[in-house]
Amino acid sequence: MVREACGIAAYQTGRWAEALSELRAARRMTGRDDYLPIMADCERALGRLDRALALVREANSADLDRATQIELRIVESGIRRDQGLPDAAVLALQVPELASGRLRPWSARLFYAYADALLAAGRVDEARDAFVRAAEADPQGQTDAAERLDELDGIEFDDLEDEDLEDEDLEEHEPDDLDPESSDLQDADVEADHLDDDDSGEDDLDIESVSEENPTASHPD
Repeated sequence: MVREACGIAAYQTGRWAEALSELRAARRMTGRDDYLPIMADCERALGRLDRALALVREANSADLDRATQIELRIVESGIRRDQGLPDAAVLALQVPELASGRLRPWSARLFYAYADALLAAGRVDEARDAFVRAAEADPQGQTDAAERLDELDGIEFDDLEDEDLEDEDLEEHEPDDLDPESSDLQDADVEADHLDDDDSGEDDLDIESVSEENPTASHPD
């Protein structure tokens, strides 16, 4: 159990070689083939496609539950895509459950992998339908089927979080609203009126002094 747990943890964090080593040990100890899908996917991630396919072929389907069989088919489909064989990738996933109306815990992963394979094969409309089914079968959002569907439909969403941050910055820099009835504002208005009166008086004095010095300045010939 410890080797299995370590292998799965390594797989989930992208440490493919370590995961492969731990799961090989767990398989030797238990004699179980439940680990084969993860082991094959590790070989695939390491670029060893022939070894990955050999692991898929090692499995005795009669000894595996249906969920493990489907996971092996999903990995095999990915291997075929990496080999540049998109039609073979589609074929690997054509199982009766694709046409079934009954949803199972692994249905979303099956539909999603099938959509990916169809997309790689250039069958865009069929891929879109498969992504729709994957999204409907995945209400918890364990796959990104909904996002992939939006990409196919050409829908783009702005980063709402960034917009919220910008709005907060604007609010921080906006001046506080002044109460027109406040005493501070009234004092400011009175002081402004007083300054205006002083300025107007200075202007009158300047005009009169100019007129006395040059009486023809405002009435040129």
